[in-house]
Amino acid sequence: MARLTGGRPAVPRPGGCSWATLLLLSLPIQAALKADLSGEAAAATINHSLALIHRLQELLRHGNASDATLRVRPVGSDEVKVFHAHQLLLALQSEAFASLLHNQSVVTLHEPADSAALFEKFIRYLYCGEISILLHQAIPMHRLASKYRVATLQRGVAEYMKGHLASESSQGHVVGWYHYAVKVGDAALQESCLQFLAWNLSAVMASAEWATVSAELLALLLERSDLVLQSELELYNAVEEWVGHQQPEGPVAEKLLRSIRYPMIPPSHLFHLQTQSAALGRHYGALQDLLFQAFQFHSASPIHFAKYYDLNCSMFLPRNYLSSAWGSQWVISNPARDDRSTSFQTQLGPSNHDTSKRVTWNVLFSPRWLPVSLRPVYSDSVSGAIQSVRIEDGRPRLVITPAMTSSDFAGVSFQKTVLVGVRQQGRLFVKHAYSFHQSSEEVADFLAHADLQKRTSEYLVDNALHLHLIVKPVYHSLIKVKK
Repeated sequence: MARLTGGRPAVPRPGGCSWATLLLLSLPIQAALKADLSGEAAAATINHSLALIHRLQELLRHGNASDATLRVRPVGSDEVKVFHAHQLLLALQSEAFASLLHNQSVVTLHEPADSAALFEKFIRYLYCGEISILLHQAIPMHRLASKYRVATLQRGVAEYMKGHLASESSQGHVVGWYHYAVKVGDAALQESCLQFLAWNLSAVMASAEWATVSAELLALLLERSDLVLQSELELYNAVEEWVGHQQPEGPVAEKLLRSIRYPMIPPSHLFHLQTQSAALGRHYGALQDLLFQAFQFHSASPIHFAKYYDLNCSMFLPRNYLSSAWGSQWVISNPARDDRSTSFQTQLGPSNHDTSKRVTWNVLFSPRWLPVSLRPVYSDSVSGAIQSVRIEDGRPRLVITPAMTSSDFAGVSFQKTVLVGVRQQGRLFVKHAYSFHQSSEEVADFLAHADLQKRTSEYLVDNALHLHLIVKPVYHSLIKVKK
């Protein structure tokens, strides 16, 4: 904590000694002592780093021997906070301060109000290397670290933000963090926020945070096939709400509405949208070709439809829908105990032609499956196995296979997605989404860091593994499309 009022002269330095010399003379000595005991050298390290940090905090608090004055003025305010600091420490931590204080000892800094409110915390970090922040303080603190080029704090705040995407806040924060990451060019934070929003979109759409989404962010989300939500109809309703609230220009609204995958919406709901949706009525001319295509998709068999349209495009690819037609939840209690199995049904495909056709899926979960590289190797010798394998060397594996023959769904292939839920602050969020063709053996990192043996694992909720299994049918164009 800094002295916040000016006018007090710096404490004189006896004998012309620098403040750094006085500080070092007053600190306990940190040294490595060596002694000769029984002919052997014994080394000991005496560590007084905590005492050093305490003295540095005291130095900042009282402003003793300061040689730099920082006047912090919030933008749009006449209030000034004054910090008596020390050029050497500031310059060691910040190239920006080294430049600012090169030829002057008093500088006035103009900061946004939220950054100015945290400036004392920021300066304290420069002295002791420690800071505590809250969700709403992350952006202004990262802004200060970036402006004054304090790289360690900049990285630390960015890691804090990536680790607290699922933390609960009254108005939400991930959308704001994403927009900030775009502004400052932090690609890693930007991608982390985007992935979290995609995997937890239903929760975001139902929150106040949805209204703060920019048109650019919404367009990026609508392009993705890994969105996790109840259905495409839920997505359409949320986009219509956003358009009604934001009132974007016509071309922007039409671009967003054209990103909805209308063939994934059942025809009965499409008819309802045509008569009841205000956004659809307003922009019908720009959307009627997609609606006509969607009705054709549902009225014809996929094989017949593929004669005229290319099915291998995103418009005909399901997203990660949570409704029962596309998958099932699976809560596995004590998942480290032994192998488990379950089964569920999905509809064959999104076309109305296939909604009555069901596919049964058998699922096997093994908490300790051994990869081929770790399996025992046997020889003809008496010794038998020449490679010892411990059971803890195994890793979790999931296999999803159809209980029907492949001839029952010719022209359709299936992509399997497993969502792993975690609980943070009382709410369940999707932490990981794994996609594979048949088994998670194809995904090398499947639950690689879950550590299911520990009851405190962040992947376990009440000592149970919360999975949601999704099967995404993909139609193939069996006949070349007519041009």
